[in-house]
Amino acid sequence: MATQLSVPLDWSAVELVVFDMDGTLYDQKRLRLRMLVALLRDAIARRSFDTLLTLRAFRHCREALAESSSENFLIAQYAIPAVRRGCTAETVRALVTEWMEERPLKMLNSCRRPGVEQLFTALASAGKRIAILSDYPAADKLAALGLAADFVVAATDPDVGRLKPDPTGLHKLLQMAGVAPDRVVLIGDRVDRDGAVAARANIRALILSRGGKSDANQFASFSDALFQPLFA
Repeated sequence: MATQLSVPLDWSAVELVVFDMDGTLYDQKRLRLRMLVALLRDAIARRSFDTLLTLRAFRHCREALAESSSENFLIAQYAIPAVRRGCTAETVRALVTEWMEERPLKMLNSCRRPGVEQLFTALASAGKRIAILSDYPAADKLAALGLAADFVVAATDPDVGRLKPDPTGLHKLLQMAGVAPDRVVLIGDRVDRDGAVAARANIRALILSRGGKSDANQFASFSDALFQPLFA
């Protein structure tokens, strides 16, 4: 897929580059496949699919909460799946922590998107600041990927408490960086989340996509010609 930009991007006018984490900096499908294998092995050993089904209920709940812009998502993300699965919210929280936050860390580096490390280095060398905006805790994932950023904000931060496309987290980043929206580019992999949150904050978005027609500015990989001026 060729780069699809509505207006050419002038990198000299960009001060802050905001990256989504999951699916953008690493191949989420590859990671989930590996984690599914681990979950199935665990299910066979325990003779129970409870863990897998509870995590699936959690993911479905998260998607619904993002669409509804729930004000109580930090509580609801565990409480709703707990009711559906007939367990406690603490049980859901413990499973999410183990299987979605801790266990995947050792697999992340092998799932890192090609060219990401080089792009981060080029951005820093060009004097651009780097930020991470994620719906999940991101600091440990960033370290596991072998990457560093100037700012890291997650929807789970107590002073955010909103999932994308709600712009609360993005507004926090802008305030932390002290930069105007027209000097920022957001890079993500979902039009409905990353593209939408950028639009709500009047920020330009670049969406990683392998194909399909969209009104969003799209690119195919981090080795795309779109990023080459940064290496010059």
